[in-house]
Amino acid sequence: MDKQDEPTEDSEHVLIALDQISQTIDVMNRIVARLRNHVEQQETGKQAELQAEMRSDRVLH
Repeated sequence: MDKQDEPTEDSEHVLIALDQISQTIDVMNRIVARLRNHVEQQETGKQAELQAEMRSDRVLH
């Protein structure tokens, strides 16, 4: 291998690695967004349950 080819090959490896890291980050961002939505939906459901319980308490008393 020529010494002149090394910088180009190294640059290509770095660019490939950066692309892979970028793709990994994109996937992780999507996973975090899905988890966030899941937790928010659970919270919304819990709040709705609490409000329903509070309404039923008011009606019974």
